[in-house]
Amino acid sequence: MLSGFVIGYAYDDRWNRMSVWGFFKRRLVRLHPMVVMGTVLGACFYFFGQGDGFPLIGHVPGWKVLLAFLMGCLMIPCGPRMDIRGWGEMNSFNGPNWSLTWEYVGNIVYALVLRRLSRGLLAVLVAAAAFCTLDLCLNWNVFGLLTEGRAAQVYTVIGGWSLTAEQVYIGLTRLFYPFLCGLLLSRIGRFIRLRGGFWWCSLLLAVLLAVPCVGGPGQVENGVYNALCILVLFPVIVAIGAGSRITDSRSVRICTFLSELSYPLYITHYPLMYMQMTWAWAHPDAPLYAHVMVAVGVFVLSVLLAWGCLRLYDLPVREWLKRHWLMKGKPAAGKP
Repeated sequence: MLSGFVIGYAYDDRWNRMSVWGFFKRRLVRLHPMVVMGTVLGACFYFFGQGDGFPLIGHVPGWKVLLAFLMGCLMIPCGPRMDIRGWGEMNSFNGPNWSLTWEYVGNIVYALVLRRLSRGLLAVLVAAAAFCTLDLCLNWNVFGLLTEGRAAQVYTVIGGWSLTAEQVYIGLTRLFYPFLCGLLLSRIGRFIRLRGGFWWCSLLLAVLLAVPCVGGPGQVENGVYNALCILVLFPVIVAIGAGSRITDSRSVRICTFLSELSYPLYITHYPLMYMQMTWAWAHPDAPLYAHVMVAVGVFVLSVLLAWGCLRLYDLPVREWLKRHWLMKGKPAAGKP
């Protein structure tokens, strides 16, 4: 939802001086360097995740591992036959790439279609996407795409990371309502203005995300909660954030730090989590303090790794790409 909002807010008024290819270049410069880094880190930690939870690691030929790595770096989704971990992910080296793959799709659809639509037509698409969200959350299965094999994940939005009919439907559903709703919010421009909006948004997110499941697995109450969060509460949080003004220096520093860290953290943390999962599966009887220590260690390492990748790799690479690719052929300031 935030991605859709940011895309609309940043690019809707620039199409009179920007081509479709220019938009794609800007998005690639912003996103793709860390796609490569995330896949490289996943490859470095790949065999450390070997265990019963990832049954294919160490049992696939080297050419398949190399091909999966190259496809991950190029953001080409791997199908089920290219799975090298055992989870059916589009990128077996770095799981979160699946959601970024769908965001790439959203960016492409925006550049080719959505940017041309009126607010009325966009609202119609938002309503259609909301219906699909309810279909998924409440397990209506109107289109017959949700299979019985999903029984353990019924009344959730879990899925979207594999190239099967069911998983593609889940992925598109998880993409389009939030993305379209965020885009519509940016165009409507009616935001919620609250004093201390940043802190209210933070509190609301912490409360909502601290509830992993309502009513137990496979209960309709959980689907209702998911739908309420996605369709109502998350748009409200984005509207509060967009309508808030940050004035005190402490909030500015915190917002700046979190905004810079968010994408690198998202795209680099999962290789460490693979190792944490493997450790937890291998030590089911470990005392609670051991699990807490591992979790805290993974958290701290994830933040440090993301910050290091941002400062030492992402920012310099993006700056180089801007100078030598994005701005290539454009006159320098002060020159004809």
